[in-house]
Amino acid sequence: MHSEVVASRSADPKGPSSKHGGSPSLDAVSLAIIEQLQEDGRRPYAAIGKAVGLSEAAVRQRVQKLLDQGVMQIVAVTDPLTVGFRRQAMVGINAEGDLDPVADALTAMPECEYVVMTAGSFDLMVEVVCEDDDHLLDVINKRIRALPGVRSTESFVYLKLKKQTYMWGTR
Repeated sequence: MHSEVVASRSADPKGPSSKHGGSPSLDAVSLAIIEQLQEDGRRPYAAIGKAVGLSEAAVRQRVQKLLDQGVMQIVAVTDPLTVGFRRQAMVGINAEGDLDPVADALTAMPECEYVVMTAGSFDLMVEVVCEDDDHLLDVINKRIRALPGVRSTESFVYLKLKKQTYMWGTR
């Protein structure tokens, strides 16, 4: 298990915002702080300050602001297999009508780790993490397919997890 900084997935549904209604603008120092934390989410603020040219207190304040704005989260990232989740799948969902209620219902399911609205063959893509095949079948068959508006699903079962990282930096 290691700690990483990831883009917020559970922040305000409207996303982080600035006074102009868009994403908050990040200066070069904030971007550098994010990169430092992506390398090591437990890096001391004093070390980050030294690397980016700020005091420890200034780094602490900026990190808190980035967290409050929903720009990032600092989380422990685990290997699902080692913590008892032996089956993962990406589920493509076709729905009818407004996608928001379907997406909201999926977001409320603890097994759904990643929910996105997409353009293309599917209306929604959902990453599902389950204990085993029976658990996955129950989630897809009795809970996802039972949601009002869901027309069809297609499951892509993970056979082996080769890479799981959130180190895209601030490019």
